[in-house]
Formats: sequence, C-alpha cells, structure tokens
Amino acid sequence: MRTDELNDKLQFLAVTSLEDEQAVRTVAFHPQGHLYAVGANSRMLRVCRFPCSNDVRVGHKTKPAEIVWNREQHHKGSIYCCAWNPQGNLLATGSNDKSVRLTRFDAETCSSVGTDTELTLHDGTVRDMVFIPDTSTKSALLVSGGCGDCRIYVTDCNTATPIRTMSGHSGHVYALHSWGGAMFVSGSQDKTARLWDLRASAAINVIKSPSPGSAFASVCVDPSGRMLASGHEDASCMLWDIRGNRVVQVYRPHTDEIRTVQFSMNAYYLLTASYDRKIILTDLRGDLMQPLPVTVVAEHKDKVTQCRWHPTRLSFVSASADRSVVCWALPVA
Repeated sequence: MRTDELNDKLQFLAVTSLEDEQAVRTVAFHPQGHLYAVGANSRMLRVCRFPCSNDVRVGHKTKPAEIVWNREQHHKGSIYCCAWNPQGNLLATGSNDKSVRLTRFDAETCSSVGTDTELTLHDGTVRDMVFIPDTSTKSALLVSGGCGDCRIYVTDCNTATPIRTMSGHSGHVYALHSWGGAMFVSGSQDKTARLWDLRASAAINVIKSPSPGSAFASVCVDPSGRMLASGHEDASCMLWDIRGNRVVQVYRPHTDEIRTVQFSMNAYYLLTASYDRKIILTDLRGDLMQPLPVTVVAEHKDKVTQCRWHPTRLSFVSASADRSVVCWALPVA
C-alpha cells in the first residue's frame, strides 16, 4: 500500500476536545475503554468519558469532552504520567514533585474511594509508570521510573511497599512499557533500552540506540512480545526484533523528538507522536525490511506530549502542549 492509499483510508476526525489552563502531559485509558484519565502541568487530574464514535461522520464538529471526575492540585507539581491498574479500580500518577499517588477509583459511580496513598521513593521527576499483574496475590505491581537516581522501583499496591529496585541505567528513565505478565522495557536518556523480567535479578537484555545514538524517549512492545518499537530524541523510530536480537529497521517519520510509540491492538499499525506537532500512523502489514507507508493522521497546534490507543477500537486520544486533549476516531462509511 502506498502512502497516499493509506492516507485515503485513514482520515481520523477530532470527536471531542478538552482544554486545560496549561500544557497537558499525560493520558491513560481505563482498561474497559469507556474512561480516560488526563494529567496536566496545572496539577489538575481529570477522568473523562470516551465518546461514542459509532455515528461520527465526515464534517463532524468537535464537541467538548465529558468530565466525570476531577481533582485540583492532585500533586504539588505537574502531573507527568498516569496509569490504570488492570482491574480499573486504581489510578496512579507521577509528578515532578517526586511523588507517586495511588487513587482508588469506582468506575461505576465515577468517584474516588477513600484516601490516596502517596509514595516517596524517587528523588527526581517521575516520568513514567506501568502496572504488572501479580498473579500470586491477584493484585498489581506498579513499576515507576524517572529522573534522579536512574532506578526503577516496583511497588506492591496492596501494601504500598516497594519490593524491588532495578538498577542499570546511567541516565534518566523516560519511558516504560509492560507485557506478558512479568516483562517490561525501559527507555533512557543513556541511549539504551533495557528488557526486564521480574523473575530475574538484572536486565535480561540491553539494546543500544541506533548510530549515532539518541535517547530513548518512548518504548512499546507489540502484543505478541516479538517486536519493540522505540521513539528517539533525534526523531528516529526503531523497530527491534526481540527474539532475533537485531534491528529490523530505523526510519524517521517525524522532524522532532518522538514522545509516543504505540502498536495498535492487532499490531497492524504503529502510532507515533512528536514535538513536531504531528501524529503519524505507520502501516506494518507489509515487509518490515522495506520502506514503510506513513501518513499524518492528526495534528496539534503545539508539541504532542502523548498518545494512547483505545483498548479495543481503532481510535486514540492525544495530549499536547497546546493545552488540549483530543479524542480521535474514524468516520463511519
């Protein structure tokens, strides 16, 4: 498929938009997909309802997002990252106030439950976090990383107790992604990505940035666990064969730092978002060794800070320094 053919088939529309007073840094879908959380420099944490996109048609006028819950001054500083646990009843946030907050949330009533738990493990900005299911306790473990000591912390959310500290990076940890129950990958300022298994005492593999080398600003692994995608500060994107331990391709879909790489649920597409204000879709259905079809599917008025695919639909939500959060969907035929 040529790039122009891909562009003709995938024309995403802005369904809803949310405006904040300051730059929006992070978004995260509830595992059921009907809600998404939004964190911003304003220290405001919001939970919004994802819009029904079944009747979106060409010419649709963007509507205001439906906010179902919000909290002012959720942190003492900007909210840099957020994540839901697999059960969807716990929302974690990280900030440049160096703390992690755990908020218990009732998705049916759209209300917080009890008192938040604050974790003060980090000595720098908390840049990213992911949950990993703990099959032994039927709970969830929170993996968090960021600036400062360059360590990654694993916390038991039942007891709010750190159970592991993962060392190895020599620069700030910028990005995390988990898959397969016990596996996760970290991307760092030190120009390496590290693959971790919670059952091992150290990283099971260290992947270097493609020459000449650039920080890993974003990382993601496809649902099969075979392919790693990474976005870099120099605007390059790398596809890495995890089992073959080799580079599949390095290409440059953007002109500035890539802050998001996200495989679609079937890994047919890779969504990338950049400081160049563009959100780009790469078609992965052909020969991955050949030039890949790419198309711009959405744009913001300022840097795009994060994008996340909907868990079950070919729709996504994006956050930007232009102070907006937008839900995007394909129009019905």
